[in-house]
Amino acid sequence: MRTLFLLILFAWAFAGSVSGQYNAGIRIEQILKTDTTSLGQKFTYPSGGENEVTLLKITIPKGMDTGWHHHDRPVFAYVLKGTLTVEFENGKILEFKENSSFSEVIHTLHRGLNKGPGELVLLAIYLGEKGKPLSIRKSEP
Repeated sequence: MRTLFLLILFAWAFAGSVSGQYNAGIRIEQILKTDTTSLGQKFTYPSGGENEVTLLKITIPKGMDTGWHHHDRPVFAYVLKGTLTVEFENGKILEFKENSSFSEVIHTLHRGLNKGPGELVLLAIYLGEKGKPLSIRKSEP
């Protein structure tokens, strides 16, 4: 499973440069290639700890949201079904439609909402650290 995930991640990151390295008939489609988050932040990879990659399929029912949270490491997502609305504390809103991809913000409170008529399904890749949460919920005052 881990090998399969690494192959998928490799294909995402390097699709343009590896397409000639496979047999004819193999199609590679670049989904996302970026060096910033969806708000233009440069990626940071905290040092220390033992790195770990997690791949999640996340289903958000109609009318629900993730709750306010942030990430301290890069997260990449692909919208399999529906439209994701991401709201930030400053009021800024971004939308990601079905078959689109994005890199999540780092150290920035946000929440994902499903305002659509049906389920929202995401594929998310977390570049985390063993023993640490993938998302940090907003502290209540």
